[in-house]
Amino acid sequence: MTVFFENDPSNSSFWRSIILYGKNVASYKFALAKALIELKSKNKEFISLEELSEPFSANICEHLKNNEKQITSSSSTFLDNCKKFNLKEITKDELINVTKKIGFNNVIDAFHEVNGKTIPNRFFIDERKTKKGIQLTENFFKLYELEESENFYDEVESRWNLVETAWKLKLSPNLLDIDYDETSGLLITNKKDRRIGVTSAKNALNGYQKSKCFFCFDYISIISGSKKLSHVDHFFPHTLKYKNFIGYVDGIWNLVLACQKCNNGQNGKFAQLPSKELLKRLHKRNEYYCGSHHPLRERIIGQTGKTEVDRKDFLQKCFSDAKEKLIHVWEPEPVGDPIF
Repeated sequence: MTVFFENDPSNSSFWRSIILYGKNVASYKFALAKALIELKSKNKEFISLEELSEPFSANICEHLKNNEKQITSSSSTFLDNCKKFNLKEITKDELINVTKKIGFNNVIDAFHEVNGKTIPNRFFIDERKTKKGIQLTENFFKLYELEESENFYDEVESRWNLVETAWKLKLSPNLLDIDYDETSGLLITNKKDRRIGVTSAKNALNGYQKSKCFFCFDYISIISGSKKLSHVDHFFPHTLKYKNFIGYVDGIWNLVLACQKCNNGQNGKFAQLPSKELLKRLHKRNEYYCGSHHPLRERIIGQTGKTEVDRKDFLQKCFSDAKEKLIHVWEPEPVGDPIF
């Protein structure tokens, strides 16, 4: 996980580490992250448990409508009350009172814990014992001064969808069978011969690329209608699918987000083969997944190799095979700094 900060020890990298690398035993971390994002518009440094309880519980209740499994343990009094609220068996005020009492028992303590350690840049200070709330830090407000902050909400939602889908199918999140559906732009899973859309591929991929085009590092957005809207691109071009290519072209390992210029603009990649330098970047990006608890981790390992050496060797073989078939090698001029 340390390599995720290697070239970019920034607030945004630390925030994404919580979402992408934090331990997944319940969905409360995602609900808290979304609640913080929703409350930022109030521009308040201190958030009482009363204020925090409403968006936190609302996010949990909304996800419970589609997936009753929001925790790995067999029971939860808090979740039981959220379900009662959805069934209109308790009032909103009753739900908020329950949330204040037991909803934050572990998530506030553990929010900044990633791989057993506390990240250096905290986004809030726990003041429940003294003031019955949390104090947002300067790091949090600086985080939302960034252009890329527009992507954070969808990134959290995407990760939440992936994790809860694994729980719903009674799988470890690391064993979720996920593929890319180019027509819909969704990551999908198969259950009893039925294809189930899980989440947007753009939303799932963006966090690991830190809102940057894979090829030139220009800013990209995952917000529909944005002039900087990202494109899902195949690193090894899709045309190889019909040329007896040794790799699975539609595999998650081969999907990257690109800006419009790199994807299909003048002097764009199109069906050309990215350079060896870009191949190293693909390996590094894939290792971000393989070093995390991400539900796509085992899918990438299964498609590319059990060890890092195996995965690097696999990519090199794919490059050699593609070079024989495509001949031309492509690399754009960098626009931004190489932060992954």
